[in-house]
Amino acid sequence: MNRQIVALVVLVIAAYVSFSAIYTVSEVEQVIITQFGKPVGAPVTSAGLKVKVPFIQDVNPIDKRVLEWDGNPSDMPTKDKLYISVDLFARWRITDPLQYFLRLRDERSAQSRLDDILGSETRNAVAKHELIEIIRTTRDRVPLRDTLLNDSERDLNIGSLVPIQKGRKLVEQEIFAAAAEKVQVFGIELLDIRFKRINYNDSVRPKIYDRMISERRQIAERFLSEGNGEAARIRGNRVRDLNKIQSEAYRQVEEIRGLADAKATEIYAKAYNQSREAVAFYEFTRTMQSYKSVISEDTTIVLTTDSELFKFLKGMSPSN
Repeated sequence: MNRQIVALVVLVIAAYVSFSAIYTVSEVEQVIITQFGKPVGAPVTSAGLKVKVPFIQDVNPIDKRVLEWDGNPSDMPTKDKLYISVDLFARWRITDPLQYFLRLRDERSAQSRLDDILGSETRNAVAKHELIEIIRTTRDRVPLRDTLLNDSERDLNIGSLVPIQKGRKLVEQEIFAAAAEKVQVFGIELLDIRFKRINYNDSVRPKIYDRMISERRQIAERFLSEGNGEAARIRGNRVRDLNKIQSEAYRQVEEIRGLADAKATEIYAKAYNQSREAVAFYEFTRTMQSYKSVISEDTTIVLTTDSELFKFLKGMSPSN
């Protein structure tokens, strides 16, 4: 009975020792074996079932996949003293697990060190370039200019792009080259970096908006001046056409009036030239009509005795 108990205990101890001595490495991991906190042997990079010294050695798994670094947005000045908020994104992986373990130990420390290196290099690169170099991507891009612009406005470069020397891609390459060299000492390979987002700072936005507003205002003022010129032309044409119509109407009225007077005179002549009495009656009626327009209450007339007007007044006696 005692032998069975002893055998069972030995079996349990052997199983526990065996379990402590065996470990597995997955396809996405590499392992550093440490003994009393110090690495022993070469890094284990192949997947499978592995053996270590039980109780004395520890397994330290290290990820060998492509990892992400996503920094926090931070404000930084450009060469032309404009502040922008830059959000950077990077990919990296561990290529030297032993060096990585000795210098950093874990991924949290690696992320912190990447924060320092990438943040510092980004500030240096942004400070060496103007805002337009970081915003624009290509040097020779042809802008889609407003079709409403005239030649003079095109000569003023309204709607055109400010020329650049490098552009955002080359600035990213500068940051990548500088940071990749510094992270190699930690057993890390920097694979790629990108500007995730670039925002204008509150102090920069009004300047950008003011420039956009000024360009739109120039175009609006041109439209207003063209509209005022067109309105003046239309008003001038209207006055000219109105004067032409009025003068033509006046000419036609005078022609009609002249024809009517001539016709009336012809009718009068035919009517009053039929006999001597008719002629005398015509002279009498015309003279009476002229009295109405010539003589009033306060009119003083000086006439000769042989005047045609005096001929009919001669026989009139003043009323009481």
